[in-house]
Amino acid sequence: MLSCLVNGQSASMLSVQDRGLAYGQGLFETLTLKKGEPLDWQLHMQRLECGANRLGIPFDNNILDGLSQDLNKLLADAGELPEKAVLKIILTRGAGGRGYAVTTPLTPNRILQLNPFPSWPSDPASTGIRVMLCQTRLALNPQLAGIKHLNRLEQVLARSEWQQSDISEGLVCDTDGYLAEGTMSNLFWLSGGELFTPDLKYCGIDGIIRQRLIARAQALNIPVNIGRYLPAVLTDADEVFLTNSVIGIWPVTECVSPGLQQRWPVGNLSRQLSQWLAV
Repeated sequence: MLSCLVNGQSASMLSVQDRGLAYGQGLFETLTLKKGEPLDWQLHMQRLECGANRLGIPFDNNILDGLSQDLNKLLADAGELPEKAVLKIILTRGAGGRGYAVTTPLTPNRILQLNPFPSWPSDPASTGIRVMLCQTRLALNPQLAGIKHLNRLEQVLARSEWQQSDISEGLVCDTDGYLAEGTMSNLFWLSGGELFTPDLKYCGIDGIIRQRLIARAQALNIPVNIGRYLPAVLTDADEVFLTNSVIGIWPVTECVSPGLQQRWPVGNLSRQLSQWLAV
């Protein structure tokens, strides 16, 4: 880790009474920094505010200003940065009290971490990746769907299902058996000239890159279908790809699970959208 701030101060510790630790009452955002500039800052802040409203975390201009000031300090303290870095923002309800109810005034805690940008020697953005279909299912909970709350146990359990280095991601379904997302990514596929992605009203994360790609596809007059789909629909897909704010777009070239063994090419749409994101 390059550096870390807690409420604007250089630190790497938090109270054991913090409600993010005790109850998962908190949120996070992961952004790419390019030449010291956070990409899609406003979209990330909008999602953070949406999540804060759902979790009962006070979110106002003081929080926004604090996060902006924290970022400026973090960048100033870090000195010369590489071309890209990863910024993680955590916002918790604060520390204090015992039990689920908040009975005394609490101040939210802000944590900013600056980390090196990961490297992938195999160049998955160009060559594509292999995936598997996970057995772990995501619970249906509309109140938590879409936001990046701190409880990632379902994703942790799903990611623990494979250790093979040649598998880069796992596809996850909800408890009804419908496709939801990857363990760390959003899922898209192209079929018959139309773009498809799972509905995230009941579970999953509404990724920032997902939002941007849907808008971009619509601007290109590509029909976008958002719904509940069983994994079998991927067998008829012309191309499949995954997205998040760090990886951008990774084409999927093969799924190796017994219940879904399929190959796909690195398609023109994923290449086109990757080039658009890179600008």
